[in-house]
Amino acid sequence: MIPTPGQPKVHYGLGAVNYHSGETVVIIRRRKRRPEVAELLQALVDKHPTGIIYIAWDNANTHQDDEVEAVVRAAAGRLVLLYLPTYSPWLNPIEMLWRHFRREVTHCEIFETVKLLLEASYNFFNRYNTNPKDVLSIIGAIPS
Repeated sequence: MIPTPGQPKVHYGLGAVNYHSGETVVIIRRRKRRPEVAELLQALVDKHPTGIIYIAWDNANTHQDDEVEAVVRAAAGRLVLLYLPTYSPWLNPIEMLWRHFRREVTHCEIFETVKLLLEASYNFFNRYNTNPKDVLSIIGAIPS
């Protein structure tokens, strides 16, 4: 008999990266549904209280609902969603950062607890937020 852990404790990262400054906004939640997507958008609006925020937006069904639309409406024209073609992750800069995250944090790693995994995840983004030029290099905004 091999003991199994039961249901996995899944967590999802939702994030955005500023293509010009390299600054990231990332939230990690137990679900990746419409309320969490709306929470990310609200975090972006809160972090950037002035100016227009342009977001490369994929066409995932979790990105289209009343919660998301309410955040966009409340931003009063400051939140502009630039819809990407279906199945085109190479056009979305955050996808390149997620790929780098997986290589550095989760690839071939076993964490004793979910808490340690989450800690390593937040440490990754905190570390890169202190050196945004590295992020710009990863996403291809400046040459490496």
